[in-house]
Amino acid sequence: MSSRHRALDHFGQNVRKRRTGKGLSQEALAEKADLDPTYISGIERGVRNPSLLSIVRIAKALGTNSADLFEGVRA
Repeated sequence: MSSRHRALDHFGQNVRKRRTGKGLSQEALAEKADLDPTYISGIERGVRNPSLLSIVRIAKALGTNSADLFEGVRA
């Protein structure tokens, strides 16, 4: 697996961990972040490369900051 894919996997895992920790479904997070649920699913599975604006929306919807979503992500 390339480092790009590892980075996306780690980022997605962080989103999933924080989402489930808040008791939110993917649909609920998508609604709060004004994104499509399938987009959230793709991010969590590491198959989508979210834009900066999407990352900011997700972080805000999760009540955290963007930097927290990058914990453990290596270039």
